[in-house]
Amino acid sequence: MRGVVFPDFILFLHVRGVGILAQVKISELKDQLMERIDTNDLVEVEKVERYINLVQSFRKIKTIINKEGESITVENGAQRFTKAHPLIGERNKINASLLSIEKSFSFNQDDNDGKNKSKPSLKDLIGK
Repeated sequence: MRGVVFPDFILFLHVRGVGILAQVKISELKDQLMERIDTNDLVEVEKVERYINLVQSFRKIKTIINKEGESITVENGAQRFTKAHPLIGERNKINASLLSIEKSFSFNQDDNDGKNKSKPSLKDLIGK
């Protein structure tokens, strides 16, 4: 079964037990990331740019795979065989790069919305 591609936005929603695929707009994603970093830190700004470029590449590859299918048929003379789409490996590499950049972001401290997201101390866990 092939997925439906929505060119402008992606977000997974559950409506009455049914999953609906929607896509976040690239411009909104970039705006949100830029709000959460120190824009005076050029390294962080560059990370956002690289992240956005990777997201765009990921989406293009995903669209091609959805259009052509997860597997392809290769004909070599009299031989004919089916193999995984070659872009699947590239998609996985891009996904790994995205996760790596996500982990390296230095988000502003006021983004916790009043919640302490630091690891609890041993005293907190024990409750004494």
